[in-house]
Amino acid sequence: MSPLDAAATQPALSAPPRPTGPAGPSVASAALPGSVTIRPPSRDEILSYLAPAVRRALERLGSDLWARAEEVRLRRGRPLSLVTNGGDVWLSPLGLPTADVSAAYQVTADDTQRTLSLVSQGSVYALEEEFRNGYVTIPGGHRVGLVGRALLENGHLRTLTHVAGLSFRLSREVRGAARGVLGAVIGRTGRPRSALIVSPPGCGKTTFLRDLVRLLSDGVPEMRLRGFRVGLVDERSEVAACYEGVPQRDVGLRTDVLDACPKAQGVFLLLRAMSPEVIAADEVGRPEDALALGEAAASGAAVLATAHGHSLSDLAARPMLRDIIRSGLFEVFVVLSRRRGPGTIETVETTADGSGSGAVSAVGGWARA
Repeated sequence: MSPLDAAATQPALSAPPRPTGPAGPSVASAALPGSVTIRPPSRDEILSYLAPAVRRALERLGSDLWARAEEVRLRRGRPLSLVTNGGDVWLSPLGLPTADVSAAYQVTADDTQRTLSLVSQGSVYALEEEFRNGYVTIPGGHRVGLVGRALLENGHLRTLTHVAGLSFRLSREVRGAARGVLGAVIGRTGRPRSALIVSPPGCGKTTFLRDLVRLLSDGVPEMRLRGFRVGLVDERSEVAACYEGVPQRDVGLRTDVLDACPKAQGVFLLLRAMSPEVIAADEVGRPEDALALGEAAASGAAVLATAHGHSLSDLAARPMLRDIIRSGLFEVFVVLSRRRGPGTIETVETTADGSGSGAVSAVGGWARA
Protein backbone atom coordinates (compact mmCIF):
# COMPACT_ATOMS: atom_id res chain seq x y z
CA MET A 1 0.00 0.00 0.00
CA SER A 2 1.38 3.40 -0.98
CA PRO A 3 1.61 6.24 1.56
CA LEU A 4 -1.23 7.97 -0.25
CA ASP A 5 -3.51 4.93 -0.12
CA ALA A 6 -2.71 4.50 3.56
CA ALA A 7 -3.47 8.14 4.18
CA ALA A 8 -6.78 7.89 2.39
CA THR A 9 -8.03 5.57 5.12
CA GLN A 10 -7.20 8.08 7.86
CA PRO A 11 -9.02 11.32 8.75
CA ALA A 12 -7.35 14.48 7.45
CA LEU A 13 -5.16 16.26 9.95
CA SER A 14 -6.11 19.73 11.08
CA ALA A 15 -3.70 22.59 10.51
CA PRO A 16 -0.95 22.77 13.14
CA PRO A 17 -1.45 25.77 15.41
CA ARG A 18 0.56 28.88 14.67
CA PRO A 19 3.22 29.18 17.39
CA THR A 20 2.72 32.00 19.86
CA GLY A 21 6.18 31.82 21.40
CA PRO A 22 9.74 31.46 20.18
CA ALA A 23 10.31 28.90 17.45
CA GLY A 24 11.88 25.54 18.14
CA PRO A 25 15.49 24.59 17.42
CA SER A 26 16.96 25.19 14.02
CA VAL A 27 17.21 22.29 11.59
CA ALA A 28 20.97 22.12 12.06
CA SER A 29 20.72 21.67 15.82
CA ALA A 30 18.02 19.02 15.51
CA ALA A 31 19.07 16.42 12.98
CA LEU A 32 20.51 17.58 9.70
CA PRO A 33 24.10 16.89 8.67
CA GLY A 34 26.08 20.06 8.08
CA SER A 35 24.97 23.54 8.95
CA VAL A 36 21.97 25.64 8.05
CA THR A 37 22.67 29.19 6.90
CA ILE A 38 19.77 31.63 6.90
CA ARG A 39 19.87 34.74 4.73
CA PRO A 40 17.26 37.17 6.08
CA PRO A 41 15.15 39.03 3.52
CA SER A 42 16.77 42.20 2.26
CA ARG A 43 15.03 45.23 3.73
CA ASP A 44 16.13 47.35 0.76
CA GLU A 45 14.26 45.05 -1.63
CA ILE A 46 11.02 45.86 0.20
CA LEU A 47 11.33 49.51 1.26
CA SER A 48 11.27 50.98 -2.23
CA TYR A 49 7.78 49.53 -2.80
CA LEU A 50 6.19 51.03 0.31
CA ALA A 51 4.41 54.33 0.85
CA PRO A 52 6.63 56.90 2.64
CA ALA A 53 5.03 56.66 6.08
CA VAL A 54 5.13 52.85 6.08
CA ARG A 55 8.67 52.91 4.74
CA ARG A 56 9.83 55.17 7.57
CA ALA A 57 8.39 52.79 10.18
CA LEU A 58 10.16 49.79 8.67
CA GLU A 59 13.43 51.69 8.27
CA ARG A 60 13.47 52.21 12.04
CA LEU A 61 12.50 48.63 12.85
CA GLY A 62 15.10 46.77 14.91
CA SER A 63 17.27 44.30 12.96
CA ASP A 64 16.45 41.40 15.31
CA LEU A 65 12.72 41.80 14.72
CA TRP A 66 13.22 42.22 10.97
CA ALA A 67 15.23 38.97 10.85
CA ARG A 68 12.18 37.17 12.29
CA ALA A 69 9.71 38.83 9.90
CA GLU A 70 7.72 36.68 7.49
CA GLU A 71 5.17 39.19 6.18
CA VAL A 72 4.43 42.92 6.21
CA ARG A 73 0.69 43.61 6.14
CA LEU A 74 -1.09 46.82 5.20
CA ARG A 75 -4.84 46.94 5.80
CA ARG A 76 -6.56 50.25 5.11
CA GLY A 77 -7.89 51.84 8.31
CA ARG A 78 -6.19 49.27 10.55
CA PRO A 79 -2.82 48.91 12.28
CA LEU A 80 0.39 48.28 10.36
CA SER A 81 1.46 44.76 11.27
CA LEU A 82 4.44 42.48 10.97
CA VAL A 83 3.91 38.72 10.87
CA THR A 84 6.83 36.99 12.61
CA ASN A 85 7.69 33.42 13.54
CA GLY A 86 6.34 34.26 17.01
CA GLY A 87 3.04 35.80 15.95
CA ASP A 88 1.69 39.16 14.76
CA VAL A 89 3.27 42.43 15.92
CA TRP A 90 1.70 45.90 15.66
CA LEU A 91 4.15 48.64 14.67
CA SER A 92 4.15 52.27 15.80
CA PRO A 93 4.99 55.15 13.43
CA LEU A 94 8.55 54.90 14.81
CA GLY A 95 8.81 51.21 13.95
CA LEU A 96 8.49 50.09 17.56
CA PRO A 97 6.49 46.96 18.42
CA THR A 98 3.44 47.71 20.53
CA ALA A 99 0.61 45.73 22.06
CA ASP A 100 -1.53 48.89 22.17
CA VAL A 101 -3.57 49.09 18.98
CA SER A 102 -4.19 52.81 19.52
CA ALA A 103 -0.41 53.42 19.52
CA ALA A 104 0.15 51.52 16.27
CA TYR A 105 0.43 53.28 12.92
CA GLN A 106 -2.96 53.28 11.17
CA VAL A 107 -2.67 52.51 7.46
CA THR A 108 -4.39 55.15 5.34
CA ALA A 109 -6.03 55.05 1.91
CA ASP A 110 -3.08 57.06 0.61
CA ASP A 111 -0.68 54.41 1.95
CA THR A 112 -2.39 51.55 0.13
CA GLN A 113 -2.81 53.58 -3.06
CA ARG A 114 0.81 54.70 -3.14
CA THR A 115 2.09 51.23 -2.31
CA LEU A 116 -0.04 49.71 -5.06
CA SER A 117 1.29 52.27 -7.53
CA LEU A 118 4.89 51.42 -6.59
CA VAL A 119 4.29 47.67 -6.80
CA SER A 120 2.65 48.03 -10.22
CA GLN A 121 5.25 50.59 -11.33
CA GLY A 122 2.50 53.06 -12.08
CA SER A 123 0.58 50.81 -14.47
CA VAL A 124 -2.05 48.61 -12.87
CA TYR A 125 -3.31 47.57 -16.32
CA ALA A 126 0.11 46.11 -17.27
CA LEU A 127 -0.27 43.67 -14.36
CA GLU A 128 -3.88 42.66 -14.99
CA GLU A 129 -2.98 38.95 -15.18
CA GLU A 130 -1.16 39.15 -11.84
CA PHE A 131 -4.12 40.98 -10.30
CA ARG A 132 -6.38 38.22 -11.56
CA ASN A 133 -4.22 35.76 -9.63
CA GLY A 134 -4.34 37.95 -6.52
CA TYR A 135 -0.63 38.67 -6.17
CA VAL A 136 2.40 40.30 -7.77
CA THR A 137 5.97 39.02 -7.42
CA ILE A 138 8.61 41.73 -7.02
CA PRO A 139 12.41 41.44 -7.43
CA GLY A 140 13.91 39.24 -4.74
CA GLY A 141 11.08 36.70 -5.02
CA HIS A 142 8.82 38.51 -2.54
CA ARG A 143 5.11 37.97 -3.18
CA VAL A 144 2.70 40.87 -2.71
CA GLY A 145 -0.82 39.61 -2.05
CA LEU A 146 -3.76 41.87 -2.89
CA VAL A 147 -7.35 42.12 -1.65
CA GLY A 148 -10.11 44.51 -2.65
CA ARG A 149 -13.24 44.51 -4.79
CA ALA A 150 -13.44 41.80 -7.44
CA LEU A 151 -14.38 42.87 -10.97
CA LEU A 152 -16.13 40.05 -12.82
CA GLU A 153 -16.55 39.48 -16.54
CA ASN A 154 -18.95 36.76 -17.71
CA GLY A 155 -18.88 35.30 -14.23
CA HIS A 156 -15.07 35.08 -14.07
CA LEU A 157 -12.64 37.25 -12.15
CA ARG A 158 -11.15 39.85 -14.45
CA THR A 159 -9.16 41.93 -11.98
CA LEU A 160 -9.23 43.59 -8.56
CA THR A 161 -10.27 47.18 -7.95
CA HIS A 162 -10.28 49.38 -4.85
CA VAL A 163 -7.32 47.47 -3.41
CA ALA A 164 -7.52 47.99 0.36
CA GLY A 165 -5.02 45.46 1.64
CA LEU A 166 -1.53 44.29 0.69
CA SER A 167 0.63 41.55 2.19
CA PHE A 168 4.36 41.46 1.45
CA ARG A 169 5.35 37.83 1.93
CA LEU A 170 9.11 37.90 2.46
CA SER A 171 11.41 35.50 0.66
CA ARG A 172 14.55 34.22 2.39
CA GLU A 173 17.28 31.75 1.54
CA VAL A 174 17.93 28.86 3.91
CA ARG A 175 20.97 26.93 2.75
CA GLY A 176 20.94 23.40 4.14
CA ALA A 177 17.18 23.28 4.80
CA ALA A 178 16.72 20.18 2.61
CA ARG A 179 19.84 18.21 3.54
CA GLY A 180 17.86 16.01 5.90
CA VAL A 181 15.89 14.43 3.04
CA LEU A 182 18.75 13.88 0.58
CA GLY A 183 19.17 10.26 1.65
CA ALA A 184 15.55 9.52 0.75
CA VAL A 185 15.63 11.53 -2.49
CA ILE A 186 18.84 9.93 -3.74
CA GLY A 187 18.11 6.45 -2.40
CA ARG A 188 20.41 3.53 -3.15
CA THR A 189 20.94 4.17 -6.85
CA GLY A 190 22.88 7.41 -6.53
CA ARG A 191 20.37 9.20 -8.77
CA PRO A 192 17.52 11.53 -7.77
CA ARG A 193 14.05 10.12 -7.33
CA SER A 194 10.88 12.09 -7.93
CA ALA A 195 9.70 13.84 -4.77
CA LEU A 196 6.63 15.81 -3.73
CA ILE A 197 6.93 18.36 -0.93
CA VAL A 198 3.62 18.92 0.87
CA SER A 199 2.85 21.70 3.34
CA PRO A 200 0.23 24.32 4.24
CA PRO A 201 0.91 27.91 3.10
CA GLY A 202 3.68 29.66 5.01
CA CYS A 203 5.48 26.51 6.16
CA GLY A 204 8.49 26.81 3.87
CA LYS A 205 7.90 24.51 0.91
CA THR A 206 9.21 27.00 -1.67
CA THR A 207 12.30 27.67 0.46
CA PHE A 208 12.73 23.91 0.90
CA LEU A 209 12.37 23.27 -2.85
CA ARG A 210 14.94 25.98 -3.63
CA ASP A 211 17.50 24.37 -1.35
CA LEU A 212 16.82 20.87 -2.67
CA VAL A 213 17.32 22.15 -6.23
CA ARG A 214 20.60 23.81 -5.18
CA LEU A 215 21.91 20.68 -3.45
CA LEU A 216 21.16 18.41 -6.41
CA SER A 217 22.55 20.95 -8.87
CA ASP A 218 25.82 21.58 -7.02
CA GLY A 219 26.27 18.10 -5.60
CA VAL A 220 27.39 17.26 -2.08
CA PRO A 221 31.02 16.04 -2.05
CA GLU A 222 30.91 14.77 1.54
CA MET A 223 28.06 12.48 0.51
CA ARG A 224 29.85 11.56 -2.74
CA LEU A 225 26.91 13.05 -4.60
CA ARG A 226 27.68 14.52 -8.01
CA GLY A 227 25.80 17.48 -9.42
CA PHE A 228 22.88 17.03 -11.82
CA ARG A 229 21.42 19.20 -14.58
CA VAL A 230 18.23 20.75 -13.18
CA GLY A 231 15.50 22.50 -15.15
CA LEU A 232 13.41 24.82 -12.97
CA VAL A 233 10.06 26.21 -14.15
CA ASP A 234 9.61 29.24 -11.91
CA GLU A 235 6.12 30.37 -12.89
CA ARG A 236 5.74 32.94 -10.10
CA SER A 237 9.43 33.99 -9.95
CA GLU A 238 9.60 32.98 -6.29
CA VAL A 239 12.10 30.11 -6.32
CA ALA A 240 15.00 31.65 -8.25
CA ALA A 241 13.77 35.28 -8.05
CA CYS A 242 15.13 36.08 -11.52
CA TYR A 243 15.86 39.63 -12.62
CA GLU A 244 16.17 39.99 -16.40
CA GLY A 245 16.45 36.21 -16.61
CA VAL A 246 19.29 35.85 -14.09
CA PRO A 247 18.56 34.09 -10.75
CA GLN A 248 18.97 36.32 -7.71
CA ARG A 249 18.67 33.33 -5.35
CA ASP A 250 21.16 30.48 -5.30
CA VAL A 251 19.59 27.58 -7.18
CA GLY A 252 22.86 25.84 -8.08
CA LEU A 253 25.54 25.89 -10.74
CA ARG A 254 23.82 23.42 -13.10
CA THR A 255 20.28 24.83 -12.89
CA ASP A 256 18.55 26.32 -15.93
CA VAL A 257 15.62 28.56 -15.00
CA LEU A 258 12.60 29.31 -17.14
CA ASP A 259 11.13 32.36 -15.43
CA ALA A 260 7.48 33.52 -15.40
CA CYS A 261 6.37 30.68 -17.68
CA PRO A 262 3.31 28.49 -17.06
CA LYS A 263 4.47 25.17 -15.65
CA ALA A 264 2.99 22.89 -18.30
CA GLN A 265 4.53 24.84 -21.19
CA GLY A 266 7.79 25.33 -19.35
CA VAL A 267 8.32 21.66 -18.62
CA PHE A 268 8.00 20.71 -22.30
CA LEU A 269 10.27 23.57 -23.37
CA LEU A 270 13.00 22.54 -20.90
CA LEU A 271 12.76 18.90 -21.96
CA ARG A 272 13.24 19.85 -25.60
CA ALA A 273 15.93 22.47 -25.13
CA MET A 274 18.03 21.73 -22.04
CA SER A 275 18.06 17.92 -21.49
CA PRO A 276 17.53 18.15 -17.71
CA GLU A 277 18.16 15.21 -15.41
CA VAL A 278 15.80 16.81 -12.86
CA ILE A 279 12.69 18.94 -13.47
CA ALA A 280 11.45 21.17 -10.63
CA ALA A 281 8.24 23.19 -10.30
CA ASP A 282 6.51 24.91 -7.40
CA GLU A 283 2.84 24.47 -6.41
CA VAL A 284 1.37 22.03 -8.92
CA GLY A 285 -2.39 21.88 -9.01
CA ARG A 286 -3.78 21.99 -12.54
CA PRO A 287 -4.46 18.97 -14.77
CA GLU A 288 -2.05 20.27 -17.41
CA ASP A 289 0.69 20.45 -14.75
CA ALA A 290 0.17 16.79 -13.96
CA LEU A 291 0.31 15.82 -17.63
CA ALA A 292 3.55 17.73 -18.21
CA LEU A 293 5.26 16.32 -15.12
CA GLY A 294 4.21 12.82 -16.17
CA GLU A 295 5.85 13.40 -19.55
CA ALA A 296 9.00 14.60 -17.81
CA ALA A 297 9.16 11.44 -15.73
CA ALA A 298 8.54 9.29 -18.81
CA SER A 299 11.52 10.97 -20.47
CA GLY A 300 13.76 9.80 -17.63
CA ALA A 301 13.96 13.01 -15.60
CA ALA A 302 13.30 13.02 -11.86
CA VAL A 303 10.52 15.41 -10.84
CA LEU A 304 10.57 17.73 -7.82
CA ALA A 305 7.32 19.52 -7.02
CA THR A 306 5.37 21.10 -4.18
CA ALA A 307 1.68 21.05 -3.31
CA HIS A 308 -0.55 22.63 -0.69
CA GLY A 309 -1.76 20.33 2.06
CA HIS A 310 -1.46 19.48 5.74
CA SER A 311 -0.85 15.78 5.13
CA LEU A 312 -1.06 13.02 2.55
CA SER A 313 -4.69 12.65 3.62
CA ASP A 314 -5.33 16.08 2.17
CA LEU A 315 -3.91 14.98 -1.18
CA ALA A 316 -6.08 11.87 -1.15
CA ALA A 317 -9.13 14.16 -1.12
CA ARG A 318 -8.00 16.10 -4.24
CA PRO A 319 -8.72 14.11 -7.42
CA MET A 320 -5.97 15.53 -9.62
CA LEU A 321 -3.17 15.07 -7.11
CA ARG A 322 -4.57 11.75 -5.94
CA ASP A 323 -4.52 10.38 -9.47
CA ILE A 324 -1.03 11.58 -10.36
CA ILE A 325 0.42 10.23 -7.12
CA ARG A 326 -1.27 6.87 -7.52
CA SER A 327 0.17 6.71 -11.03
CA GLY A 328 3.56 6.18 -9.39
CA LEU A 329 5.17 9.42 -10.56
CA PHE A 330 6.40 10.37 -7.08
CA GLU A 331 8.56 8.01 -5.05
CA VAL A 332 9.27 10.31 -2.09
CA PHE A 333 6.81 12.38 -0.05
CA VAL A 334 8.01 15.08 2.34
CA VAL A 335 5.45 16.67 4.65
CA LEU A 336 6.35 20.00 6.26
CA SER A 337 4.68 22.06 8.98
CA ARG A 338 5.64 24.92 11.29
CA ARG A 339 5.00 22.98 14.50
CA ARG A 340 8.56 23.61 15.65
CA GLY A 341 9.18 26.55 13.35
CA PRO A 342 8.89 27.01 9.56
CA GLY A 343 10.32 24.04 7.68
CA THR A 344 9.60 21.42 10.35
CA ILE A 345 9.95 18.04 8.60
CA GLU A 346 7.02 16.01 9.86
CA THR A 347 7.51 12.87 7.77
CA VAL A 348 9.51 11.52 4.85
CA GLU A 349 7.94 8.53 3.14
CA THR A 350 9.08 6.54 0.12
CA THR A 351 7.25 4.14 -2.17
CA ALA A 352 10.02 2.55 -4.20
CA ASP A 353 11.30 0.02 -1.68
CA GLY A 354 10.10 1.33 1.66
CA SER A 355 13.56 2.50 2.70
CA GLY A 356 13.40 5.75 4.58
CA SER A 357 9.66 5.58 5.19
CA GLY A 358 9.11 7.53 8.38
CA ALA A 359 12.88 7.82 8.86
CA VAL A 360 12.66 11.53 9.56
CA SER A 361 10.01 12.77 11.98
CA ALA A 362 9.35 16.22 13.46
CA VAL A 363 12.75 17.72 12.72
CA GLY A 364 12.80 21.28 14.05
CA GLY A 365 12.29 24.19 11.67
CA TRP A 366 14.91 26.68 10.60
CA ALA A 367 13.39 29.75 12.24
CA ARG A 368 15.45 31.53 14.88
CA ALA A 369 13.99 32.38 18.27
